[in-house]
Amino acid sequence: MSLIAPIVYFASGFLISFLFPRLPIIMITRGRGFNTAFSPHPEPIQLSPKLTQRVLHMRMIYWMCFFVATIPLLFGFASIKWGNAAFGFGLWISSGWFILSRLQSFTGGQKPPWTLNMAQRLQIVMDEIESESKCCNEPIPEWQVMAIKCKSCAKILDEMPRPDLGRKRQDGFFLGGFRLLLTDGYPVIAADLNGSELIDDSEE
Repeated sequence: MSLIAPIVYFASGFLISFLFPRLPIIMITRGRGFNTAFSPHPEPIQLSPKLTQRVLHMRMIYWMCFFVATIPLLFGFASIKWGNAAFGFGLWISSGWFILSRLQSFTGGQKPPWTLNMAQRLQIVMDEIESESKCCNEPIPEWQVMAIKCKSCAKILDEMPRPDLGRKRQDGFFLGGFRLLLTDGYPVIAADLNGSELIDDSEE
């Protein structure tokens, strides 16, 4: 019985520290005022300056969560030294792992789900449809699950999978937030046995 209490304290600290840094991106992006300019999930999103701005906002919030993670990290250190060691160790392990996972993108690891390059690619597609090299007479670029395609002629304009963009899901706030916790904002892509790409259409 003496082992149960430390395990419960450790699990509680780990869970709190796991959820705390991810709350800003779940709470802010699912707000009503944050989604007035976009079609509801899971419909494609038409390219626009507001979509480019949304990608940049998601990028900013992503890195803001990095700094939010330092709060449970510091509380974890304090709890290990002056309070409940098991609870503090749970806080420290989870928040430390979160921070390391963010830092690994600077050392050749997986890039963040929203990047400046992504926003630039969206802008390049919008510039191309205004130029003489546009794909058809009336191009309407849309960001679908697997790529950016023209709604008018179905031409692929950029093979860039769509990450989570903060739109409200039909399955509700809690299940939508849970999906974001599982994917961390990345497109849910997998390869089949033949090497082709399959995607679970569960963006956002």
